[in-house]
Amino acid sequence: MTASPQLTTSFDDLAAALRGELIRPDDAGYDEARAVYNGMIDKRPAAVARCRDTADVITAVRFARAHGLEIAVRGGGHHAAGFGVWDDALVVDMSAMRSTTVDPAAGTVRVDAGCTWGDVDHATVAFGMATPSGFLASTGVAGLTLGGGIGYLSRRFGLTIDNLLSADVVLADGTFVTASATSHPDLFWALRGGGGNFGVVTSFVFRCHQIGEAGTVIGGPVLYDIADTPEVMRWYRSLVPSLPEELSGWIGLITIPPGPPFPEELWGRKACAIVWCYTGPHDRADEVLEPVRSFGSPLIVGLQTMPFTALQSAFDPLFPAGLQWYWKADFFREISDAAIEVHQRFGDLLPTGQSTMHLYPIDGAASRVPSDGTAFAYRDGGWAGVIVGVDPDPANADLLAEWARGYWEALHPTSAGSAYLNFVMDEGQERVQSFYQANYERLTQVKRRYDPDNTFHVNQNIRPAAG
Repeated sequence: MTASPQLTTSFDDLAAALRGELIRPDDAGYDEARAVYNGMIDKRPAAVARCRDTADVITAVRFARAHGLEIAVRGGGHHAAGFGVWDDALVVDMSAMRSTTVDPAAGTVRVDAGCTWGDVDHATVAFGMATPSGFLASTGVAGLTLGGGIGYLSRRFGLTIDNLLSADVVLADGTFVTASATSHPDLFWALRGGGGNFGVVTSFVFRCHQIGEAGTVIGGPVLYDIADTPEVMRWYRSLVPSLPEELSGWIGLITIPPGPPFPEELWGRKACAIVWCYTGPHDRADEVLEPVRSFGSPLIVGLQTMPFTALQSAFDPLFPAGLQWYWKADFFREISDAAIEVHQRFGDLLPTGQSTMHLYPIDGAASRVPSDGTAFAYRDGGWAGVIVGVDPDPANADLLAEWARGYWEALHPTSAGSAYLNFVMDEGQERVQSFYQANYERLTQVKRRYDPDNTFHVNQNIRPAAG
């Protein structure tokens, strides 16, 4: 876009007011600044305010409000729908705000909103601790947290939001508050699953937990031939609820990557994969992991001792930023026989080497929080499922979307009827409401209090309640 002369002058004033950098369409770094993780997203914002601190965020929000600009908020830029950038918007980009501070005595970590989980794990695992996060080190802390946060540690320690102690927030009017159980508790409740609807979170404080031995866990993939999928899934669905919570594992359908550490004879072969993570005492590991190692006829048993950081970052090289991604998702209370038939059929049809389906368990500690204890309402046990068509080539975008939509349409009748919004593209208001279930009305009331004009609507939007 070409800004009006008046707005151009105003942007000059904004640039002078920021400690960080203001990047505009004519600047050399504009295309890099507007890119997000999902290469399918191609938005052209009016400008990108690359903030250096909270004061910059306040300045950017106030500027956008004063000039009637849309606001898009970017932390890690990882969201499926690419909400971290928007046409003609001012992007409040916190990717340069990446400090972490660990308090080992209190067992907490303070994290800036531009951090990735790799930044956090680097800081905490040095002290033998971690906080529940996701499955890729490159994922942004802010987006994952505000949407809920499902990961390797969720069976034992709950979702990421269950370990959030406080959050610093810039509100729609440019004021600054800290939300916690004792300060703005209504906002704190809403932030835990309500996404970026209520303000710009500039930092988080999380509770950390000792894991494994000095931050070392036992984990890795166990791979089976794709033809074994029905047998493996039936075994897995019965096994996981019976496991000690120190052991978690997600199941998926993949194509074995063409490179180390996988044997060359398996490169490009379709497989049913379970990636395990054991965070308990290592002297109990053989007993706990015995059923995992001994079941079926695996192609690979890749369980080994490693730093938690190694497991968290293991898949990052397979999924660099800029790939084409098409996402579909649902929650599942069970992995039914009907669902297994669908998984087998579409697993055989994986369209590209990086396309995949994953099922992440939500049980144990994550399911013991009441459904109204946080904005994140799905606490019924079961799994969060995601289907992603992925490839580097934009020419394959239609192929990816067709496969993912067909898979989802066949599988959706077996689902719980809603989906984890961190895995959902822009699918409309009904989909958003289904995620929050009975919590949605309360969220609209909190929205009315903190953002009555719906300033923050470039997201999975919660509309403010009528006055």
